[in-house]
Amino acid sequence: MTEQTALVVGGTSGIGLATARLLAQRGATVHVVGRTERPLTPPGQASDTPSPGQAGDTPSPGQAGGAPSPGHAGGAPSPGHAGGATETGHAGGATETGHAAGAPENGPELIPHWADGGDPGQIGAVVDKIGQIDWLVVSLSGAEGAGPIAELDVAMLRRAFDAKFWAHLTTVRAALPHLAPTGSITLIGAVSARAAMPGTAGLAAINGAVEALVKPLANELAPIRVNGVSPGLVDTPWWSAIPAEQRRFYFEQMAERLPTRRVATAEDVAEVVALAATNLNLTGTVLEADGGARLAAL
Repeated sequence: MTEQTALVVGGTSGIGLATARLLAQRGATVHVVGRTERPLTPPGQASDTPSPGQAGDTPSPGQAGGAPSPGHAGGAPSPGHAGGATETGHAGGATETGHAAGAPENGPELIPHWADGGDPGQIGAVVDKIGQIDWLVVSLSGAEGAGPIAELDVAMLRRAFDAKFWAHLTTVRAALPHLAPTGSITLIGAVSARAAMPGTAGLAAINGAVEALVKPLANELAPIRVNGVSPGLVDTPWWSAIPAEQRRFYFEQMAERLPTRRVATAEDVAEVVALAATNLNLTGTVLEADGGARLAAL
């Protein structure tokens, strides 16, 4: 996996960052995009990711976030309600820090850029600067979209679609002129697209829309490969917004209900994302990396 260039949009936290590091370890030159300039957290250390809606470019269980939901696991977030708050602050244009992200102890260096993936001008400036891209990974989300359908605010749901679906589509369109003919696009959806969990109709619509892009784009853009990855409950920095004891109790409860009997790490899902991005025989496929959540009553 040498002389390949990867771009991970939403690659400064969680699944996106884990994927970027894995691709770099395997020999690729990896660029990551986040909205707000900040240092990348070294592997194995706690992130200082702020609360939902402020930071954390990578999705988690429901892939389009929300606040903790009372009545579920003692006030802990219900599956599909919490996860992947995308930064709401906008970078004032696509800029670079001028240094590679990640100290030597982080392994191979990542090249950081700061831009809003939903802004055609900002993300377009980043891809223009990079040049040819072999593997595009889009791992963007938002902090809204969860809740009972009768209580969902339509304006809020539109914002949630902007933060994830439209940001995915905008990033793909901006990157297309720069994708290698043998390249790939990998989109990150979520188990909420098919798990039928109460209170996740908005999230299911958003993630279903993202994952519905995969098959038609795989045909339309061939030989560029297009795949998706659908994570379930993942222990990412987003959860640092919730007190540690409450988070531990919630994860223990959810682990008992999952067929795998464990909550995934960002690195678990990154292995699947890397497979989708790099395997030359895989296209038009959504890989379900959810620990069996779609099979369980959560």
